[in-house]
Amino acid sequence: MKKAPRLAAGRARALGLPTRGTTNPNRLRRMDRWLVDTLPLPPAPLVVDLGYGASPVTTVELYGRLRSRCPDVRVVGLELDAERVAAAADAAEPPALTFRRGGFELAGLRPAVVRAANVLRQYDEAAAADAWRTLCGGLAPDGVLIDGTCDELGRVGGWVTLGPEGPRTLTFAVRVASLDRPSTLAERLPKALIHRNVPGERVHALFVAFDAAWDAAAPMAPFGPRQRWVDAVSRLAADGWPVLGDRRRWRLGELTLPWACVAPL
Repeated sequence: MKKAPRLAAGRARALGLPTRGTTNPNRLRRMDRWLVDTLPLPPAPLVVDLGYGASPVTTVELYGRLRSRCPDVRVVGLELDAERVAAAADAAEPPALTFRRGGFELAGLRPAVVRAANVLRQYDEAAAADAWRTLCGGLAPDGVLIDGTCDELGRVGGWVTLGPEGPRTLTFAVRVASLDRPSTLAERLPKALIHRNVPGERVHALFVAFDAAWDAAAPMAPFGPRQRWVDAVSRLAADGWPVLGDRRRWRLGELTLPWACVAPL
C-alpha cells in the first residue's frame, strides 16, 4: 500500500521529508544566474528557497544575486527542520531575507518563484509528481517553480521550470571545461525523466542527438571547450531540436528546451 505523504511534526504541519542538508557555497550559482537573467519577475517579488539545508549559505547567495536585479525582492528560506531554521537566524536580514519552517505547503505563502534545489531527488517518481502538483498549486498567479539538482561543486546542473499548468522547460548548465560528453548530463535529469533515458523515450533521443552533435563539433575543440559546446548546440538546433535562448546563453554552458520535446511518452 502506498504510504501517505509525511507531515513533519509541529504546528505548521509542514509537508515533505527532511533533506540530507548537505550544501556548499556557490553550489547553485548556475541555477541562480539563469533565474536572475531569464525569468520575468513582478515588482517586489516573493521568492521561496525550499529545503536550503543545514547551512543557509545558498539562500543568502540567491538573495544577493536577486537583489542586484530587484532591490525590493523578498526571499524566504524554508526548512522542515526547526534546528536548521534556528541556525539560519544570524544570516537573516528581515524583512527582505527571512527563514521559517515549512515544506511543500510553502508555509502558506504565495510566491512568484520557488527554487527547490536538490530536494526531490530522494522521492520516487510518483511522490515527486505529487510534490510538483502541490508546489505549483501554491504559486502566485504566473508564478514559477524551479525543480533542479546539481553535483556537489555545482559544475553540472539540470532543472525543470514549471508554472501552475505544469512543466514548461528543461535546462542544463555545465562547466564545459570538465564535460566529457553531453550524455553525462543524464545524471542530472529530474526525477520525472531520470528513469526515462532509454531507447524509445524523447529524452534518450535528445542525448543521442547531442552526443552526435558534440562529435561533429570536434574540429572546434582547439578553440576551447566553450566554442565546441556552442557549435554542438547550434548543430542540435539545426537538426530540428527547438533550442531556446541565444548564443550568449549557450556560451555560459546552458541548453534549454521546451518540456514537450523531452516529456515522457
